[in-house]
Amino acid sequence: MNPTDTQKEYQDYVNKKSPNSPIIKNCLNSFWVGGLICVIGQFIFEFCKYRGMDKDISATIVSIILIFLSAILTALNIFNRIGKFAGAGTLVPITGFANAIVSPAMEYKSEGYVMGVGSKMFTVAGPVLVFRNISFNNYRHFIFYF
Repeated sequence: MNPTDTQKEYQDYVNKKSPNSPIIKNCLNSFWVGGLICVIGQFIFEFCKYRGMDKDISATIVSIILIFLSAILTALNIFNRIGKFAGAGTLVPITGFANAIVSPAMEYKSEGYVMGVGSKMFTVAGPVLVFRNISFNNYRHFIFYF
């Protein structure tokens, strides 16, 4: 038996057994759920401005509230269901980043707070924070140079 024939047979088998994903439906769900998250953020922003806060403070409050809500929804296992339904629509806003930090922390809680929660919480966030600091420092040096 030729290995190429075996690979082709296996690929045919996989194609028969795996369902095709509805791309248009997934894109629409991702679009409207991500948009809904942004609308909620904009509503909070406008409410803060209405209460007399300036633009920077309002933006900070929006970020804090959205991170808090996504962390609570992740802890209640609701955010994961929303993520399965909406896909990347939940990952693009800041809520996806909060989910990426809280999920590993909850998963490794049984290993203890230091070695489990403390170390696993930054498996996704760690590289993001490191590269942000590196790029910020490079940008700051670039601006200072000119």
